[in-house]
Amino acid sequence: MTVRERRDRESHGLERGFRCKVPQEALLKLLAGLEPDRADGIGMDCAVIPLRHGGLSLVQTTDFFYPLVEDPYMMGRIACANVLSDLYAMGITECDNMLMLLSVSQKMNEKDRERVMPLMIRGFRDAAEEGGTSVTGGQTVINPWIIVGGVASVVCQPNEFIMPDGAVPGDVLVLTKPLGTRVAVNAHQWLDQPEKWNRIKLVITKEEVIEAYQEAMFSMATLNRTAAGLMHKYQAHAATDVTGFGLLGHANNLASQQQNEVAFVIHNLPIIAKMAAVSKACGNIFNLVQGTSAETSGGLLVCLPREQAAKFCSEMKNLSSGAAGQGAVGGAWIIGIVEKGDRRARIIDKPRIIEVPPRGSQAANQDNSSTSPDPSPNVS
Repeated sequence: MTVRERRDRESHGLERGFRCKVPQEALLKLLAGLEPDRADGIGMDCAVIPLRHGGLSLVQTTDFFYPLVEDPYMMGRIACANVLSDLYAMGITECDNMLMLLSVSQKMNEKDRERVMPLMIRGFRDAAEEGGTSVTGGQTVINPWIIVGGVASVVCQPNEFIMPDGAVPGDVLVLTKPLGTRVAVNAHQWLDQPEKWNRIKLVITKEEVIEAYQEAMFSMATLNRTAAGLMHKYQAHAATDVTGFGLLGHANNLASQQQNEVAFVIHNLPIIAKMAAVSKACGNIFNLVQGTSAETSGGLLVCLPREQAAKFCSEMKNLSSGAAGQGAVGGAWIIGIVEKGDRRARIIDKPRIIEVPPRGSQAANQDNSSTSPDPSPNVS
């Protein structure tokens, strides 16, 4: 969210802390009476709807949100990546069609509108093409604020998707992008807000803030398509993407969907470099280490057989480093285990923080991925 948009919200009588995302607890209450006997998508990342024709299913998802980076083109890419991520979380690598949802701010003058909106549309379209699909339509409206998102649809055979309910005790939890995007975006905004900047300047430099912001932006714009393909190769049992409810929120939701009585235990937290320190310096207002800090277009949280997890991480790392500008540094991290339990997720009291450096830095060229199948707490 840009500073200008935040001020626009205040001009409409909304508080500075106003957010469009409905809290997870409130959302679950709203959905409680929505056809509870149907198992075609409520509570999952996508709706999976069996069709009348030959065992095929329609898999469909939608998402939209306010802009959070200053580059309109990158914002379009991020929005598209975020929509497609729900398909990728089910191991689907091909999308048949996308629609774009766009709200143009009535506060924008004609000059800004004609410069900004085409760039956002182009970014969305380019990301869709990178994902092997195209944008064939959508809806555009006038609104107080810019909102961008879309709809993704695909008709699948059963072997093309992985239902997110097959985790078993002994599985390993893998995360395919670092955490901390919300902290990085906010820290970047605070460069122009002396009161906020003074709270974090002792733990991070302005140059490091800019690097973290760039890393967050490119991570958010990266498609999870590679990870979706590897889910099939390495026999993933379940997955979800990490977005607005944070790592723990989405881990809890995934755990609740499992057929078996399992629990997810998270030991390791890969976080964009310096963002854990920034979060702590702010009085933990983001709850980053607690796992509830919102992410945008985050990575996939994948339940993999123990013997496959390290190989999955290794191939993700190789594929990420092999494509210029693609993929988060390190590729994937083993962050926890699946054990017998009550279909809930938790983060241990002292999780190990894995600092993920910006791409291109000297530290980024070292092996930063965690591939040990025995994640354990940081005892320091």
